[in-house]
Amino acid sequence: MRLTQWTDYSLRVLMYCAASTQRTEPVRIAEIAEAHGISRSHLTKIVMTLASLGYLETVRGRGGGIRLLQRADRITVGAVVRRTETDFHLVECFDTEASTCRLSGRCRLERVLQDAMARCLEALDAVTLADLVAPPPAGTRSPWEQTVRLSPGLPDPQGVPCAPVRRPGGSARN
Repeated sequence: MRLTQWTDYSLRVLMYCAASTQRTEPVRIAEIAEAHGISRSHLTKIVMTLASLGYLETVRGRGGGIRLLQRADRITVGAVVRRTETDFHLVECFDTEASTCRLSGRCRLERVLQDAMARCLEALDAVTLADLVAPPPAGTRSPWEQTVRLSPGLPDPQGVPCAPVRRPGGSARN
């Protein structure tokens, strides 16, 4: 399963907002666009869709921005993926109206892939936005598990800019 860029960016917006719930001022689209290197106009379209789906509250004008409309611990990744992805047809035979597969009805692969898709979505249903932005448990040693404060692309809860992340080869990225 490969998520579309739309869903990827939707999840980034929601994660950024989830990591910003303690802030007094709302998150600005330009802030997220800069943090992720994404077009502001493209993110605006995504934000409007997320607002229409009931995930975000938008406030226009000076001092405006976006906030989560629901608590981060009530929004699952699986729900967001289901509502932002447009095509769950892993293979042609999943689309019974358009399939020209000559093995349909006799092939066991279709069932195996359907089960895999269901398990994938089930795993995503077990993860909330709050889980994604929470600091890792004490004693966690996995190098990819960093606190939100040190995660590029997410705001620092204390308002301190993210530390640059060193890429292989020595270049830095915020």
